[in-house]
Amino acid sequence: MKNYNPKEIEKKWQDIWDEKKPFKSEINDKKKFYALIEFPYPSGQGLHVGHPRPYTAMDVVSRKRRLQGENVLFTMGWDAFGLPTENYAMKNKIHPEEVTKMNIKNFKKQLKSIGFSFDWDREINTTDPNYYKWTQWIFMKMFEKGLAYKTEMPINFCTSCKVGLSNEEVVGGCCERCGGEVIHKVKNQWMLKITEYADRLIDDLEDVDFIDRVKTQQINWIGRSYGMEVKFKLKDVDDTLLVYTTRPDTIFGATYMVISPEHPFLNKYVEKIKNISEINDYIKEVEKKSEFERTEMNKDKTGVKIDGLSAVNPCTNKEIPIFISDYVLMTYGSGAIMAVPAHDTRDFDFAKKFGCDIVEVVSGGENVQEKPYTDTETGIMVNSDFLNGLSVKDAKEKIFEYLSKIGIGNKKTNFKLRDWVFSRQRYWGEPIPLVNCENCGWVAIPEEELPLKLPELESFEPTETGESPLSKIDEFVNCTCPKCGGKAKRETDTMPQWAGSSWYYLRYMDPNNDKEIASKEALDYFGPVDWYNGGMEHTTLHLLYSRFWHKFLYDIGVVSTKEPYLKRTSHGMILGENGEKMSKSRGNVINPDEMIDKYGADALRCYEMFLGDFERSASWSDGGINGCRKFLERVWKLQDITNSSKEITKSLEKSIHKTIKKVSQDFETLKFNTAIAQLMTLINEYYSLGEISEKDLKIFLILLNPVSPHITEEIWENMKFDDYIFSQTWPQYDESKTIDTEIEMPIQINGKVRATLTISKDAKFEDFKEELYENESVRKFVEGKNIVKEIFVPGKICNIVIK
Repeated sequence: MKNYNPKEIEKKWQDIWDEKKPFKSEINDKKKFYALIEFPYPSGQGLHVGHPRPYTAMDVVSRKRRLQGENVLFTMGWDAFGLPTENYAMKNKIHPEEVTKMNIKNFKKQLKSIGFSFDWDREINTTDPNYYKWTQWIFMKMFEKGLAYKTEMPINFCTSCKVGLSNEEVVGGCCERCGGEVIHKVKNQWMLKITEYADRLIDDLEDVDFIDRVKTQQINWIGRSYGMEVKFKLKDVDDTLLVYTTRPDTIFGATYMVISPEHPFLNKYVEKIKNISEINDYIKEVEKKSEFERTEMNKDKTGVKIDGLSAVNPCTNKEIPIFISDYVLMTYGSGAIMAVPAHDTRDFDFAKKFGCDIVEVVSGGENVQEKPYTDTETGIMVNSDFLNGLSVKDAKEKIFEYLSKIGIGNKKTNFKLRDWVFSRQRYWGEPIPLVNCENCGWVAIPEEELPLKLPELESFEPTETGESPLSKIDEFVNCTCPKCGGKAKRETDTMPQWAGSSWYYLRYMDPNNDKEIASKEALDYFGPVDWYNGGMEHTTLHLLYSRFWHKFLYDIGVVSTKEPYLKRTSHGMILGENGEKMSKSRGNVINPDEMIDKYGADALRCYEMFLGDFERSASWSDGGINGCRKFLERVWKLQDITNSSKEITKSLEKSIHKTIKKVSQDFETLKFNTAIAQLMTLINEYYSLGEISEKDLKIFLILLNPVSPHITEEIWENMKFDDYIFSQTWPQYDESKTIDTEIEMPIQINGKVRATLTISKDAKFEDFKEELYENESVRKFVEGKNIVKEIFVPGKICNIVIK
């Protein structure tokens, strides 16, 4: 038998799969299984070894499910619009379309070399006009239903990319894409009303199988809270300041108020405010900060007391000062808060810095002048007039009634979630299919004109005015109104990268349909996605956005399910050998091409699945992948010890059935490392026996095939077994043959293990006593000694006490 040569066999099997298309999925009467992975952004760097981890995991599950007779939809596409490609294009003077084609070609070559079982006939690309025609169509439908609107508002603006960003795209005060500084800038932007779906985006999580940390991130980002809007009268002014609070029961402890630097009262009462210049200076400083920086808990508290404007606490009737501070956002609640420093850490720190009163209203045994008492979900009310002595729960109800009765309060549900900033002042994105008419305002173009294609451009630089490069093309901008025929101008902003990825899973179901997103037949058969695996970093961006778009499509009758994904799991990152995140700047990126060249694709796949707990991060090790290569060499040599028997070898029967059971279950619960460890244990037993049957080998090859498909298919062919593995059936286990009827019983002499005996797991001491004392190791310790006691605990311990 020739030696194992991955280079020779892997390309051979990839060509066979391309020719025979065993992974093609069509609508039929089989049970469908739709496995989805997040399609990649095809960057110039190509894949690193972190990319194949989630792809291989879902490939393992998909290959197994096919062998179990299911009709599996598992495919690949490209999320190819966006800033990185455009930035690269500008720097290197290449058209973004050419950059995209080049990057996709490289990514596809790399993915094919790893041997994924994608249905490549369903490949999609978000930059293909036949694809983004439907992205534009969905946006137009949202516009028709009033969910897309344009407004002037302060936005996050990346000073490096020169583009507006959504809140979700700002990480730690920096641009999620380039790491550049993010400032606030007032711009006219298209917005999507994701907030209208906030309740459903939380409530419908009850109906899906998402891992807990994914659900928690979604819920926390949406940030639903139940509270009350309360009007505080301004002193000496016929006006009230509206606050939102989740704890109206603590109103007797409200000793000052804080408004956002953007609050309209600052302009409304500019004549009354004596220190307006000091306030304006503070506002200029705040404008340089992102929302993240403004609301960070551990930052130094800043603010300015408004001189000339104060309020009255409606329950104590005491005059209380009003401050402006950056930690209050105009985009949350009413842009104003009542501050209760005795029971809130941020309010306490602020009060200490600015010398405000601190009044305890929930008793907790703390000295609130030194430290706030914040564990106030339970407790008894104090210093609160008619609320004194009540529990927090009862006090909430009573204050609700009181403030409602006197007409200054009403119950309110609030959300941290903001509407989605949906326009980008860049070139490489989907054109927004709307025109602005002098008479009719904003009007959608006729559906038959879709797709509205990107015009050819030589210069992609953002304009100095912050407008999109498309604004410089007169023949694109100037047009006629579809409604009245009058003069109109096209929208020149483009959509964000998240647009195309918000519905791509639907297009996989029917990728070549030019009449609709996908046929009803395809949507009803393949939908919803059965299992979606992706990174935790996308749970507050892509996952939230795509659930929103899906719910909208459900509302207008395009899809028939409320949720796009039944199950969502996440994977840990693969770190460099130094334990740090892989990046070019750290010099620890590992190219999968080099690993395939050195060890083979099957060894790479096997190692990525054997690396450790799939849901946790793990460090790469060249020694580890080399160990997997050696394991596969042992698999290869099984051909030398296989006889022609068509039955399972009797002495291996229990081990084989236990392995089928464990591998079957572990693949479905993402415990790939323990499944592979079990196969390694079984191969040790094969070699210990010295000879195995055809049946033993077939079962082993089928179980390993989802992890390492090339080597297993090659051995199958070498052994002249029928057909291919991809057309076989996943082996079944017999539960009765997985149960251990015998156990290894440790035999102790005076508490020290001196021997082991194989006994029936139900054996009584008398059943093996004779064998026990005949055992040579036991006999040499007890011979001539006085046996004081024999202690036997069935299934656990046997201890002989001698003297």
